[in-house]
Amino acid sequence: MDQKVFQITNNLNFYKGDHTYTVGFSLEKFMFDNSFNLTAYGFSKFGSVDIAEFDASSYDFAGPQATFNANNAVPDGEGWALAETNVGQLAFYVQDEWNVSEKFKLTYGVRFDKPLFFDSAEKAQDVIDRGFVIADQPYQNPNTGETVFIDNTQMPSNDWLISPRVGFNYDVYGDRSLQLRGGSGLFTGRFPFVWLGNQISSPDVFFLQAVDPDYKFPQVWRTNLGADKRLDNGMVLTADLSYTKDINGPHVHNWALTSPSGNLSGVDTRATYTAGDLLNSFGLGAGPYVFTNSNKGRIWNASLKAQKTFDKGLYAMLAYSYLDAKDVNSIEAEITSDAFAGNPIINDANADVLAPSKYGDKHRFIGVASKNWEYGNGKWGTTLSTFFEYAQGGRFNYTYGGDINGDGSGINDLIYVPTSTEIGQMQFSGTGQGAAFDAFIAQDDYLSDRRGQYAERYGALAPWRGRWDVKFLQDYKITVSEGKTNTIQFSVDVLNIGNMISSDWGLVQQPNNIQPVGVTVDPDSSIPTYTFNPELTETFGYDASLLSRWQAQVGLRYIF
Repeated sequence: MDQKVFQITNNLNFYKGDHTYTVGFSLEKFMFDNSFNLTAYGFSKFGSVDIAEFDASSYDFAGPQATFNANNAVPDGEGWALAETNVGQLAFYVQDEWNVSEKFKLTYGVRFDKPLFFDSAEKAQDVIDRGFVIADQPYQNPNTGETVFIDNTQMPSNDWLISPRVGFNYDVYGDRSLQLRGGSGLFTGRFPFVWLGNQISSPDVFFLQAVDPDYKFPQVWRTNLGADKRLDNGMVLTADLSYTKDINGPHVHNWALTSPSGNLSGVDTRATYTAGDLLNSFGLGAGPYVFTNSNKGRIWNASLKAQKTFDKGLYAMLAYSYLDAKDVNSIEAEITSDAFAGNPIINDANADVLAPSKYGDKHRFIGVASKNWEYGNGKWGTTLSTFFEYAQGGRFNYTYGGDINGDGSGINDLIYVPTSTEIGQMQFSGTGQGAAFDAFIAQDDYLSDRRGQYAERYGALAPWRGRWDVKFLQDYKITVSEGKTNTIQFSVDVLNIGNMISSDWGLVQQPNNIQPVGVTVDPDSSIPTYTFNPELTETFGYDASLLSRWQAQVGLRYIF
């Protein structure tokens, strides 16, 4: 991977009366040279056979005619088959900060963003010229239902994205004892360019990846309202509420899959894919996997905070936040096909179904306390502080170990949670597995509440976790000249100090197995056979990583 980044930004501020105007622009250019193209380099050597000796006609592609351009491939010994991607973003913006009165300030403006793709189309053609040339094959765009052909040289939309916004701050009494603030607007972000790099580097028969020509850069509408109240005793109370709505959120389709036309037999009757539902003659897993947009995602977030600076160097803060986030695909993959295969679903694998997001804690408490002592005529100083967190998050879901619906992924099918009666109607691969599965469901708080229903995507939560960190600072001031001092500082940090005190404290629990049930489906009868390990009796186990361990570090610093 080789990358170069160029950025230029210029802002101009000028003033007129109660107005402060800002006008500016920003230009970003990124060049990525990436060797992570799985077949362009892979076929510069085929096993131990030199490319000059490789006979493409002797290889069974099991699909439409594909021609391997051996003369254009990477010569043996001359390095990596690099795929170059050149992209960027141009922005212009204007803002007015208007002091309407001594108490009320209004800020409003607009930003214009334009995606830039430079010569990326030509770079995509370079990869095609030295790799496989695929005969045109029709696929289906699930967004429109139209028959489409994949052209890896066609870049996404570069239309201007307009982001207006407005915000205010109101000092109610003019003494900052009560302030109201808020705003609303559209905000545009960058497209994770690795996904576009997948299109450029993988236009081949086995791993076709692309971006929808109509794809637009991520954009959200966000609105927030907050208040700060300073009490007579010096305590400051803060409350914030925000709402975020996807305008152009990311989602991934497999354009080789039409709507599923079959159904599973048994207690789980979900829709399944049949051979006629696959448009790709190269088989399941070949794609094309296509990044597209969805506007269904949304986030509610609320937080409360209290803080106070006491006399004699004492400070304390306590805060709580609540998060309710939903999306259609909690993407954590840099490979487009992985983003599709890892998105848990029930029926149509291309549907943008709104469900809880994997990311963020639903409940979170944090606190900070700090105390400073000075003595020895100001030469010595000691500071002791602590940070603590108690939170419930760690969202996960239960999927089958196996491809129960025939969409090509063995990790994305959400399980059906049977009732005790239905378990007796299910076919298991061994005796006693059904009863063990029933007992596992009964001890699981989430699954026991979902009997007779499908598990939700990231609907389950890990148990609460908590930890305390402590920091100790010892300062000694040295007078080096009149009016000037240097400081020698000794520090000790202990992370997760509770675990140092007791091995039962500060532990994080995680699910033991998010694919507790294996499955195979008879291709003729559509009857599934399930496999459950009777040794799996508890949902959660303790994480043995550094998340559940205490750590300490010692430091010495000279400050001048």
